[in-house]
Amino acid sequence: MAARGHVQDPNDRRLRPIYDYLDNGNNKMAIQQADKLLKKHKDLHCAKVLKAIGLQRTGKQDEAFTLAHEVATLEPTDDNSLQALTILYREMHRPELVTKLYEAAVKKVPLSEEYHSHLFMAYARVGEYKKMQQAGMALYKIVPKNPYYFWSVMSLVMQAISAQDEKLSQTMFLPLAERMVEKMVKEEKIEAEAEVQLYFMILDRLGKCVEALDVIRGPLGEKLTSELQSRESKCMMLYRKLQRWPECNSLAHKLLLKNPDDWQFYPSYFDSLFHLMDQSWSPPEDGEHCPEGSVHHTVAEVMRFVEERITGEDGKDSRSLRGPYLARLELMHRLRERGCPEERLLGDPLELMVQFFGKFGDKPCCITDLKIYLHLLCTDQHVQFINRLGEAVPLGEQGDEGLCFPEDTKALQRHLCVSQLGRALGLHHALDPDGKLRLIAQLKAHYRHGLKFGTNALKTELQFSDMYCLMAAHVYVDLWKETGDDNMVWRCLGVLQEGLTLSPSNAQFKLLLLLVYCHLGAFEPVVDLYSSLDAKHVQHDTIGFLLTRYAESLGQFAAASQSCNFSLRFFHSNQKDTSEYIIQAYKYGAFEKIPEFIALRNRLNQSLHFAQVRTERMLLDLFLEADIVLSLEESVKAMSLSPEEDDIPWDTMRDNRDLTVFTSWDPKDRELTEEHRRRSLEEETAWLRLRSLTLRLLASLASPGRAPSPQNSDTTNENGVGGGSSVLGGLLGQLQLALQTAAQIDERRTQYPFLGPPSTRLASALSSGSCQCQAAALQLSVHLQELEDVGLDESSELQTQICNGFKSLVVQLQEILNRCKGDFLEMKEGKLKTRPSLLENLVFFVETVCVVLWTASHCAKVLRPLKTSLQKKKKKKKDANTPAVMCGFQELTGGLQDLLTQTLEFIKGQETGITALKLAGLSLEGHTQDEEAFTKAAMDKVQSSYLRSLQEAGDLLRKRAETIKSLKI
Repeated sequence: MAARGHVQDPNDRRLRPIYDYLDNGNNKMAIQQADKLLKKHKDLHCAKVLKAIGLQRTGKQDEAFTLAHEVATLEPTDDNSLQALTILYREMHRPELVTKLYEAAVKKVPLSEEYHSHLFMAYARVGEYKKMQQAGMALYKIVPKNPYYFWSVMSLVMQAISAQDEKLSQTMFLPLAERMVEKMVKEEKIEAEAEVQLYFMILDRLGKCVEALDVIRGPLGEKLTSELQSRESKCMMLYRKLQRWPECNSLAHKLLLKNPDDWQFYPSYFDSLFHLMDQSWSPPEDGEHCPEGSVHHTVAEVMRFVEERITGEDGKDSRSLRGPYLARLELMHRLRERGCPEERLLGDPLELMVQFFGKFGDKPCCITDLKIYLHLLCTDQHVQFINRLGEAVPLGEQGDEGLCFPEDTKALQRHLCVSQLGRALGLHHALDPDGKLRLIAQLKAHYRHGLKFGTNALKTELQFSDMYCLMAAHVYVDLWKETGDDNMVWRCLGVLQEGLTLSPSNAQFKLLLLLVYCHLGAFEPVVDLYSSLDAKHVQHDTIGFLLTRYAESLGQFAAASQSCNFSLRFFHSNQKDTSEYIIQAYKYGAFEKIPEFIALRNRLNQSLHFAQVRTERMLLDLFLEADIVLSLEESVKAMSLSPEEDDIPWDTMRDNRDLTVFTSWDPKDRELTEEHRRRSLEEETAWLRLRSLTLRLLASLASPGRAPSPQNSDTTNENGVGGGSSVLGGLLGQLQLALQTAAQIDERRTQYPFLGPPSTRLASALSSGSCQCQAAALQLSVHLQELEDVGLDESSELQTQICNGFKSLVVQLQEILNRCKGDFLEMKEGKLKTRPSLLENLVFFVETVCVVLWTASHCAKVLRPLKTSLQKKKKKKKDANTPAVMCGFQELTGGLQDLLTQTLEFIKGQETGITALKLAGLSLEGHTQDEEAFTKAAMDKVQSSYLRSLQEAGDLLRKRAETIKSLKI
């Protein structure tokens, strides 16, 4: 804001101190300075707006808005006021008000290029594409510059993209945009590459591939110079769409002659070959095969071409390129897939892979290159293959431990690659427990030996041998899962902590540590680990689930709230940020990026993770604050939560989780499958539906008098509950259906790979009885509504039903509490064992108690006026019996009080027991002193985390116990 050029206007000089104060974050001084200036110059609009910015930044939004509105109604046309108001409205998240500002300014100064372009950008911020089109043309008429004309064209394209009716896009918006560009082409006014890109985009969306091809291959295509091989890539794409396989083949092989390492063209080359074979295509007898040149239409020709590229690489003095060697393996894979006998002519896959390893084994990419072709080997070749590769690794002389170690980093990389391929072939998994322990010892020895190559490495650099450490951790996890021996998981934590100490920037160490701690039920160490990953932008959506899945379920409510905030901050800023990206794309003519930005925004708005953190954050706020800090009604009102409205896009929801974020060398039969992904999404959606309905039911409980909204009235009245409770009845019906679906999903008991998606809380919620108890509590509110309508005199059956419901709630809560009983952390035979399922059940108990107490509070509100009217009626009768529902309610509050006292005693006992565990005296056999220190440090973190979880659960229950006192009627 301070960089305002050469000061000429005396007002600029007067405003300068206010700008400086705002830039330096000294908002109070900015307000004072603005007040001083306004006393002398009452009509200095900009000073008022700058004061409003100061007020906005000090939390006085209403005052700021009033001041800004005063200035805006005067329709200012000075640049200072307009810019300041733009900044203010942006900070208020009211971009639509900026459009009104510039609409007024343009009317008053109709020939201003600057104000017209600001108006266009203001429309861009709010996505008003039709008005953008009109503003672009108005700007072009004032200042006939090409960019303005094409702003208007692009806005037409955006109308087509955003139109609900695809027919309208294809018959009106896109043809009009095409005609507008054709007019410029005929007049030879096309100047920039961006304009050609836009023309191509329009033709492509219209499906006019032939016309698009003519543009790319014609003189306009010569303007496409910003990207390497942009014309060729576009031609290839169009040939594929048009299924012109001869041209596709010819162009691919021409491009591969120029650069045999350009992998993007090999798939097109092979695809086109097989399409030509399927069509029995043969070249014409005379003339060119096709406009692009000669075509390779037989397997023999393609094999010869690939072999020639390899011969060329073999004869080079410089380093060989990987492309041709990988192309040979890819061709072999495709020929085998089709059952072509020519596959054998390429050679033995084992020999070809050994040759590839000989040339490229010292590159980290060698493992990823070869892993996808390991299926070409027979099962009985696996050990032979690894032995052959091992022979090609130059190792030094045998050391004290009976192992030979690499003497330089290239040899280390080769040895590491052999170990990784061995794991990918399943050789590690086939070992017995003793064999796995010997393997771990070897991996750790190689890891520690390799550290000498990174003694001078910076903290931000990874150690050359880090992957040995990670692999050792993976084998420990295998042992833990196979044998159930908890010592293995502690050793895994120890080796990862050691690795992280020496390589503090290794994200894979952090991710695996994070996962293992969560599986052990310890969330406290995870917060710092995730924070040190320094997740950026879209990663909050793709890996944020690792944090938010476990935070609340492991009883760390404060950290759970913080982790939801991390993600929500990103999602909420996405809308504003995307608008800025779109504006920059218009300014710099990057038109092809605009639909990508829109797609990113939609992808994030429809994200499963966004819906989850939004729902969980609101539930958390209620659990932590409703009826403690604020009443449930006030809490629901503060969240603007409406029971009638479901803002989750169920039909278009997207799973953006990165489920391959963990480095894994598991064989194919242990990898994550598409079925796993599908089932995980189904499970996540079912759990989200339960949580969302619970949230909306709580909102309904807080506002029971609300009339049903028109869109819900039909469905809710089917449930037989009329009047103001119809929304509540409808939601309860949906909850019962959601519980049935959840039970069906739970019956499948899907087991995901350890490094795959985490299971949801669904199974634990059902097995603990938490979901059923919460549903029963919420169902009671409908019966109470009926009691309110009928009255106490004519409702003995209903009262009995409600009393039975009260008793049932206490019994169900007692059962959930019984499922928490047991030692969360225990020492058995010198081994430390964690029981995270008990901790999860305790958290479900806490959540369910909150729901039951809110229902009880609602009951009290219904029963109080009934009791008052009853007392008035029966003042004269001395022997008036207390209604059953009143006695039942007193029993409920007494039962809840006893339950909470019992739970708090149990938590206190657990805290005492865990604190008394003497981890320092634990003997860890087979550990070096350093390993023992790292392992014990990990155990301390787990112990501390369990104590923290118990403390937070206890604190919340104590606050809830206080609220029972207010439930007297």
